[in-house]
Amino acid sequence: MKILFLAFLILTSPAFVTAQLKTIAPPTVKTPYNESLQSIVVTTKNVESIKGSAQIFERKSNNAKWKSAGKSFSVVVGRNGLAWSEDLIIIDNPLQYKREGDGRSPSGLFPLTFAFGSKAKNADAKLPFTLLDENTECVDDVNSFHYNKVVGRLQVGIFDWKSSEKMLEIGEQYELGVFVAYNSYPVVKGNGSCIFLHIWKNAETGTAGCTAMEKGDLERIINWLDPKKNPYLIQMPETIYSSYQKKWNLPKLR
Repeated sequence: MKILFLAFLILTSPAFVTAQLKTIAPPTVKTPYNESLQSIVVTTKNVESIKGSAQIFERKSNNAKWKSAGKSFSVVVGRNGLAWSEDLIIIDNPLQYKREGDGRSPSGLFPLTFAFGSKAKNADAKLPFTLLDENTECVDDVNSFHYNKVVGRLQVGIFDWKSSEKMLEIGEQYELGVFVAYNSYPVVKGNGSCIFLHIWKNAETGTAGCTAMEKGDLERIINWLDPKKNPYLIQMPETIYSSYQKKWNLPKLR
């Protein structure tokens, strides 16, 4: 009986439960953009464009100037273009707000909090990493407690969703990815979920709301990203980016 009791204590202890969780949640507190030392800038020609250009930047301190850390590369965004995040308020905003299922990628500034993939983590990668298995899902059911979270179906205490992305089943496009912490501080039901950087299908096909690119570019990004440098995704149409570049201290594009 003592052995059974001890086993029960181990199985129900917080440490054991935590060890069983194979998923990683974004930090509970959003790190401000002005504390970021790494950024990925994505711009598109206009609101409706699915094609964009990306470039990575870094700086040595919060007060230093942003410097390019590599050549620009091509990306695709949502099949219906971009939609604005409600985190930021822009006067005369030409974008509609991002909503669940709208086929638009969020426009704004978002932390990049963890990576995921269907294969073991690369030794050079520094971000926290979730290895996908057949039970890994991203919940897009607005009525779920786990809305906009990547979870292990068998590990969560509350299984209350009717809709989700079974991430391993997506295949090559989710072979590698990064969680974009959009609609995470706090999670607002209906404002959109499961936004990632991931591998594109091709250069002509938009996504359901993510930002996608060639596998080689994504590998380079993931090996470069450092959680200690509070990396951010900055994403918006070129005209809006130009208008707010100085005001928000965004990297200066070439």
